[in-house]
Amino acid sequence: MPTFSVLDQSTAVRGQAPDQAIRDTIALAKHCEDLGYARFWVSEHHDHPSIVGTAPEIVMAAVAQSTDRIRIGSAGVMLPHYAPLKVAEQFRVLEAIAPGRIDLGLGRAPGSDGKTALALNPNAGEDAEHFPANVRDLMAWVSGEELMEGHPFRGVEAHPMFPGSPEVWMLGTSDYGAQVAAHFGLPYCFAHFITDGHGTDRALALYRERYQPSERHPEPMGSVCIWALAAETEEEAERLFTSRAHARLMRETGRRGPMESPETLADWEYSEPEKAWLTQYRERAIIGTGEQVVDELTARAEVYGVDEVVVLTWTYHQEDRRRSYELLAAAQREKEGKK
Repeated sequence: MPTFSVLDQSTAVRGQAPDQAIRDTIALAKHCEDLGYARFWVSEHHDHPSIVGTAPEIVMAAVAQSTDRIRIGSAGVMLPHYAPLKVAEQFRVLEAIAPGRIDLGLGRAPGSDGKTALALNPNAGEDAEHFPANVRDLMAWVSGEELMEGHPFRGVEAHPMFPGSPEVWMLGTSDYGAQVAAHFGLPYCFAHFITDGHGTDRALALYRERYQPSERHPEPMGSVCIWALAAETEEEAERLFTSRAHARLMRETGRRGPMESPETLADWEYSEPEKAWLTQYRERAIIGTGEQVVDELTARAEVYGVDEVVVLTWTYHQEDRRRSYELLAAAQREKEGKK
């Protein structure tokens, strides 16, 4: 039975002020801690009307103040937008707020379009090309170690300085991130929910094959982040899923916006090509009762050879998202009790 963790993306919904999505994320973190989840990660997106979590480091600070045990992480900080030193400082401050609970998840993708990436950092393209070197520097700064001999910034420290440091993770959807994680001996999480599973096997195999042991992680540590939804019945899960499916269709066709309610979508008129796309998307989705979803996630973990699954869930109503995580936790406990 894999360990279950949570990713929340602060999704905006039609008819509700977007700032409520941030407060919902913070409240969900405490709920997931009470349910026994291992980690609670938050994402970074920019200029995105559906996903309004733009500053994971700030949300993490708020989550740290409302929780006591659960690990808190970024999934992830899009490093080409930022100077490695600044990221290291932010996460050392977070480690001071919540010692031993901070995960620094890193990504290379922009989490936005090209224009927005340039608005965030005019040198974003160049910094993306220097991603491995920036990861190297960030790892040194965030762990309180000296930069390499001859580095122009050697001697500069990321404060506050104290024993202990965040755990650095690499996140990705391709072979590139897997290879960077393997080179530096970092834990690696594949974003299955972005690719609908495509490339998961290859990336994880490459990660294990090329892994270079590090002091903190002598063995490779891989996980997958999968979109899933549980409800009291299969029928209810199907109904709630319409909001997620519609949002993905809108994204695929360049019509991003807040998530629509299942009630609104019950009367939505789709074209024939759109209906075909939705049917295919449904065939790939993991939804159902808590027991059904846990069974499927456990099977995927076995196939991918990972011990941890990070679960991402979108619903229009926050209470349905909370209930989904409750059902998964209950089903997991029941299955573990039967062993």
